[in-house]
Amino acid sequence: MIRNVVRGLTRAVLLTVAVAAYPYPAGAQAVANCAERTQVIEFLAQQYAEKQAAVGLINPQAVMELYAADSGSWTLIITDVSGRSCVILAGKSWETIIPVGPKA
Repeated sequence: MIRNVVRGLTRAVLLTVAVAAYPYPAGAQAVANCAERTQVIEFLAQQYAEKQAAVGLINPQAVMELYAADSGSWTLIITDVSGRSCVILAGKSWETIIPVGPKA
């Protein structure tokens, strides 16, 4: 009996944590904001004054790009070889860190 109570409480806690971590339904999370790369970059420049701050190769078919503004806004996009870009994440309080000390 005690084992069943503990299992029930454990499941309830795990469910609560899962709902808190992912507050939106799976269908809402699947919505991607995608367009041609030039359109996405133009939108980020006009709406948020964001410029490319970093870029990285994900694999031969995709590149990750980070755009940031002096105001602190930032946007992470993924661009595929066809030129289609999707906004993956966006946020506030971006800070560029300047390394200090000897070069490695």
